[in-house]
Amino acid sequence: MPDSDRPSDQPAPRRGIRSFVQRGGRITVAQERALLAEWPRFGVDYSGQALDLAQLYGRTAPCVLEIGFGDGDSLVALAAAHPERNFLGAEVHAPGVGHCLLAAAAAGLANLKLVRHDAVELLARSIAPGALDEVLIYFADPWPKKRHHKRRLVQPEFVGLLASRMRPGGLLRLATDWQPYAEWMLEVLEASADFENCAGAARFVPRPAERPETKFERRGTRLGHVARDLVFARRAP
Repeated sequence: MPDSDRPSDQPAPRRGIRSFVQRGGRITVAQERALLAEWPRFGVDYSGQALDLAQLYGRTAPCVLEIGFGDGDSLVALAAAHPERNFLGAEVHAPGVGHCLLAAAAAGLANLKLVRHDAVELLARSIAPGALDEVLIYFADPWPKKRHHKRRLVQPEFVGLLASRMRPGGLLRLATDWQPYAEWMLEVLEASADFENCAGAARFVPRPAERPETKFERRGTRLGHVARDLVFARRAP
């Protein structure tokens, strides 16, 4: 792709970091049908070229990106609760995308678009600098084994990429029920000059009332895990 087709100030994506892990999953007939019937309405085919968000949504409004939305229930709930915002979801797994499409169609949403592609490449190649008002990363794979820590999504390089795509004052919201990963994310983000901890140094925020409970959170609660939330604000350059 020619450089002129890419967002300016674009860091090259690091091949070693992905926003997902390959896994199997059974897709239902209804989800398969949704991928065909509802994708033209809600889906955005990844091309590697810059997205014109105002054209995509037919309006100019604050844009919220959720990375790895899973089955999409929380994303759909947020989009329904905040019609004044545009929501963009990135997920690679067909069953989850299909489930989200069904829920979005049932809710009659007009402010939600989905991309079935790796969010790291999406950010690097298709999102313009300063275009995002919020980024949500809820219950990403914690890669608990030490030899796999390099695969964790929240790394200094990725945090720099996020910062370049967020407006000053924009919010990065994260949650995990794996305490060591919560501490990892806290350390990485507090080491970044681009973000400020909204809870104060070395602190987590109370669970935000507006954050819908996810399937992964409910599963963790049954296992005795405690969810930790972080909110960081994009500092002005």
